[in-house]
Amino acid sequence: MASDSSTKKVKVCVVGAGVAGLAAARELRREGHDVAVLEQAGGVGGQWLYEEDTAIDGTDPLGVAGVHSSVYASLRLITPRETMGFSDFPFRPTGDGDARRFPCHAEFLRSRRGEVETEEVFDAVVVAVGNYSQPRLPSIDGMDTWRRRQLHSHSYRVPDSFDGEGVVVVGCNVSGKDIALELCRIAMEVHISARSTEEAMATPAMSKMLARHGNLHLRPLIARLCEDGTAVFADGSRVVADAVVYCTGYNYSYPFLGTGGKVTVDDNRVGPLYEHVFPPELAPSLSFLGIPAMVVVPRFYEAKARWVAQVLSGRRELSPAGEMLRAAEEYVRGREAAGVEKRRTHDVFDLGEEFCECSCGFPRLEEWTKELIWSSINAMLDDVEAFRDDFHGTELVADGLRRHGWIQLAPAPQPPHLEDIDVDDDNEEGLQPVQTNQTVASPLGLINSA
Repeated sequence: MASDSSTKKVKVCVVGAGVAGLAAARELRREGHDVAVLEQAGGVGGQWLYEEDTAIDGTDPLGVAGVHSSVYASLRLITPRETMGFSDFPFRPTGDGDARRFPCHAEFLRSRRGEVETEEVFDAVVVAVGNYSQPRLPSIDGMDTWRRRQLHSHSYRVPDSFDGEGVVVVGCNVSGKDIALELCRIAMEVHISARSTEEAMATPAMSKMLARHGNLHLRPLIARLCEDGTAVFADGSRVVADAVVYCTGYNYSYPFLGTGGKVTVDDNRVGPLYEHVFPPELAPSLSFLGIPAMVVVPRFYEAKARWVAQVLSGRRELSPAGEMLRAAEEYVRGREAAGVEKRRTHDVFDLGEEFCECSCGFPRLEEWTKELIWSSINAMLDDVEAFRDDFHGTELVADGLRRHGWIQLAPAPQPPHLEDIDVDDDNEEGLQPVQTNQTVASPLGLINSA
């Protein structure tokens, strides 16, 4: 690490004003850099900037053009709010907002919050555009000629227009389950089409969904779509559908970026990238934030942003380009050897503890926070429909929440007065003391009644 006396100030362009972009702008300014943030939407917030009008029409039936946000009206966080704040800006309930542990998308945006063409030269560019604006569509026989409604979850907002219809939802990750559950309350039938029905049933969540909703069905992949409205599945079964909703993910896309082939995107593998951030040949002038999935947001982005800012100021040094390239290639080989699909290259499943501490001096997560994260994931896998409102943490989590001011200790239940107790004279053992030590949910989190 370089000394503070050798730090320098550079002019940086941050592309994107979502979570990663805002983290980048703040950390860069904190290091003394001159920062400009570019955003294509009408305000800050990125994907959290809800757009009601998805502009689906005859020329764009799948709604893949002209819409940036992929947020649907009923979307709620799947990560506890206690882990969704920046290091010095916790995501606490305020005023008359949504105080739930897993609040709605509008609450998250609210806590962060003329068309001109110009040309400007910067010393460095930080790409922080996110990866949820370019829908990824499957290739299905008959898809191009199917005359009934098709849309990607990117363009889904509310279920009202599906009233009484038969709907096929393709994909059963988080958005697929969320949308299917919302649709089955208004549609006649909903069929979830999964790449693997065995994998879909591997956790209790799917079986609980199917048990609760008689009009919800699990199907294999769609083999073809017929002009009469029939959807034929891989096992030969078929249903007549009024609509197909594709919850099939997104493509990484940087159409504005010209790197002369030094950075490529191949089936969502962006590379070569050192630590998912720096392209070795263009570092540190070009960096990417927000590429990894399966991470704790916004903490992970904030730590990476701090690293980039410190590298640009000279407080941190990168390895030589050759070493960074070898490390990036070794990472990819390791993923391939482990059988990870190319499109999952950047699914890191990592809390980033080693990186945060060693690369930029970012504090490690406390043990209660780690347990909160993993327990919420396990709760979602157990019951995706109910976990947000029926989440019970451990004593370690409850203690951490209390110490950091997220909840207050609830008053212990008062024992009833003896004169109010109806004693059974035939009970030879008499009254027995009962010791209570339970954790219950409150709008702000966990409250321990002991």
